[in-house]
This record gives sequence, structure tokens and C-alpha cells, in this order.
Amino acid sequence: MSFENLGLSPNVLSAVTAAGFATPTPIQKNAIPHAVAGRDVLGIAQTGTGKTASFVLPMLTRLERGRARARMPRTLILEPTRELAAQVAEHFETLGKNHKLTMALLIGGVSYDDQDRKLDRGADVVIATPGRLLDHFERGKLLLNGIEILVVDEADRMLDMGFIPDIERICKLLPFTRQTLFFSATMPPEIQRLADKFLHHPERIEVAPPATAAATIVQRLKKAPDDPAAKRDALRALMRETDVKNAIIFCNRKKDVGILFRSLQRHGFSVGALHGDLDQHQRTATLDAFRNGTIAFLAASDVAARGLDIPDVSHIFNYDVPIHPEDYIHRIGRTGRAGREGYAAMLVTPKDFKALKAIERMLKQEIPWLDGAPSQEEMSDVSDTANGYGRHRRGGRGRRHKGAPHKNGQPQRDNGGHGDGVKKRDDHRHDARHNQHKHHGERKEQQHRPAQPAQNDRPARPSPQPAASTKGQKGMGDHVPAFMMRPVRIP
Repeated sequence: MSFENLGLSPNVLSAVTAAGFATPTPIQKNAIPHAVAGRDVLGIAQTGTGKTASFVLPMLTRLERGRARARMPRTLILEPTRELAAQVAEHFETLGKNHKLTMALLIGGVSYDDQDRKLDRGADVVIATPGRLLDHFERGKLLLNGIEILVVDEADRMLDMGFIPDIERICKLLPFTRQTLFFSATMPPEIQRLADKFLHHPERIEVAPPATAAATIVQRLKKAPDDPAAKRDALRALMRETDVKNAIIFCNRKKDVGILFRSLQRHGFSVGALHGDLDQHQRTATLDAFRNGTIAFLAASDVAARGLDIPDVSHIFNYDVPIHPEDYIHRIGRTGRAGREGYAAMLVTPKDFKALKAIERMLKQEIPWLDGAPSQEEMSDVSDTANGYGRHRRGGRGRRHKGAPHKNGQPQRDNGGHGDGVKKRDDHRHDARHNQHKHHGERKEQQHRPAQPAQNDRPARPSPQPAASTKGQKGMGDHVPAFMMRPVRIP
């Protein structure tokens, strides 16, 4: 099947041919006809399968009729990150070169004034991140009651980044009669609930099983020590062992991205850094340098794991095992795109075995090891340590076992588990009695109170006796407070 059979307009087909697209991918072949017809679409496909063109091409065809008014865009595309939003904007410029459509890119890290001017002139297409879109709406610079088509891209990434409440709020501001195109690489229950709520009888298109990796990617594991310096040594050895053209190195934390970036620089690697704390100018410049080959390695957080179209990445190195198994799919999906061969290797420390097993369960296969799989004893020892953490800790906070030595090496008197509180109260009472009788001469030396049993050895407190059993009881009965049993000199 070719693009001519998908119902696209001649202007769109001309741009597709000029862009070098020969045949549609499975997601494009199945989604575009329904989108052109105006039906809602729920698309599930692994990364790198051409989801962006699946909504850009039919949107261009439908926007050929009509025009936008000031501050009232006709279509809205929501993306989880600035990089993805900018990438979709580039696709619109390439595929929409035969159309006189205006576009506004609303992302953070950019001046509001430039974005306001584009909205005031009227934008046919708004490509935005949820936070910046709501900022413009709350400032009165944007009206959403003219939206005809809504696209929610990388919905599972929206979930991971906490944007689902914003998505729900935005959807409630849009017209009920809009068309909704919903795309995601995975379909967790939260995303399914969102799709059921805001899509009307959608055409469900699932071209690959959820959470699967491309068959063209070679996956490998390598053991690494827990020590950070030794782990960086293991990474550099892995990078030198393989014939690497360029590679993205993923870390779980932004702090580790910076540390790894400086370490690789000191060892002579051509490397850049990409994470969420960088401003937009730095992020764009770093990505451009990586795309054009100025830098060969990119140390990145998961901000680079979703949807970035860098066609020819030869290797992916996971410096950290991802916390969520689905993130592994998206990370390695940066290589092996569009049918190319890719290579993905991951460093695994002893404490990462549990997370690794979760990834293998999701993939329904075991990933081969470069240096031999760990023994069952190694994995079981780590698992037992993790599951039994704190099991053998002594007592509670600040509590010392009976007979345990004091800090200064002297044995500590057991006070029934009350710590130093009993001693302080006894000292206070002693001082009060001394002040009361000091005019009668020297006070008789106080006798020591018998040591109370340890807290764990105390007998259970007797249950209250019925009223009839108290016959003949004098005073406080058998229970007399200890302070009243101390001898006091009577003047």
C-alpha cells in the first residue's frame, strides 16, 4: 500500500514525496484513513514506528479548509517535553510546506511575548506542553473553544511526568464535538481510563504488543560494582570494547548525568549533557550538536528517552537500570529506528537484580550477559538482604539491650527500658526533699531502690478487679508507688 490509498490531499502527497517517504508504516497505514474521516483514534505502537506522521498528515489534510481566528487555534497537539514539541513542529514545517498554515509552539524556557504575538495573529496549529498551555489560558491569551482536533502524544510519558491532571483539565475546556487522536507506546490502566473518558467510540489500532522492543536491537547486560568510581570505569571499558559511532548514555538522576558528563570529559570523550535543569537554549544546542555529529556521546536523563527522532544512533548504554520497566523500552528505542540495527547494553549492580527481573518479565525473555550470568547464590543473597532489611536491628530507636556496654565501656544499669528519664526524675525528687529538710541537719543517706525488671520481662498488668473484690482494701492496696516507699527522716 502507498500513501495515495490513504485519503490524503494532493498537497500533502506532494510534500510526502518530497520528504522521501515511500511506503507507510503499519501505524500510519491503519491510523491515517480513520483520522482523515474524522473518527477518534487510539493508537498503540512501539517507539520509532512513525506515530508522528500518523496524526500530522491527516491533520494537514483536514486543515486545508477554513482559517484560524485570533487567539482561537483550530488544532491542539500536546507533548510531554519541550524536545518532543519542537520535533513535531519541525515535522509540520517539512510536511506542511505546501500549506499556508500558521503554527505556534508553546513551550517553557522561551519568552511569552513571542508566543503571544503568534497567538494574536491566529494560529491554525498549537503545539504545546501542558504547563505552558495552561499558563497562556489563565493569562487570557488563549481560547480553546475553537479546537477541532486534539492530539495527545506519548500519553504514557504524560503519566510518568504527572501531567494527567492537566490533561483532564484541558480536555474539559475543549468542545465536546472535537476529534481526538490518542497515541501511546504502552497502555497502563491509568491511560486506558483516560482514553475511555475522553474518546468517543475510538478506532483502536495496535500494531505491536505493548511494551516490546524492536527486533533489530541487540540487547546485552554487563555486571558492574556498586562503587560509583568503579562503575564509571566499567562504563568506559564497555564503551571502548564496542565499535561505537555515537551513543546515548542514560542515568536515573540528573545529578548523575552531570557527574558522568564531567568524568567522560576528563577521559577524553566527546560528550554532551541533557537533563531537565538545563535551559531550552542549552538543550536545543546539545541535541543539534549530537544530531550533526559534533559530539559522539550524550549523557542524558529520561528527558531524552521518549520520542526523540535521532535517526542514526548506533548504541544505547544504560548506566543505571531504569526504575520503571517501561522506561527501558523507551530508552533502547532511541537506537534501531526505521528498521536499522541497534545495540543496547546495560550495567547491572548487585542491588539492581530485582529491577532487572521486572524488565525481563515485561519483555518475556531473558537478556544475555556479556560476562556470564550471575549465579543463583549471588542473586538470592542480594534478594534476601533486601527483603530482610532491618529484620535483625536491635530494639527500637535509642534503646539498648540488657547488659549492653555503655559508651564509656562501663556496664549500664537496666532501668526498665525508660532510658535516662527515670534517673532524671529521681534526681529532681531528691533535690526537692533536700531543700525541704535542710534546716534539720544532715539528711540520712538515701537507700538504693531495687532495680526494676527489664521491660520485656515485666509481667502483664493485671486486669481490673470487680468492685466486690476490693472489700477490705486499705489505701492504695498492693500497688504503692516506689517514691512513697523511700525512708524519710521525720523531724
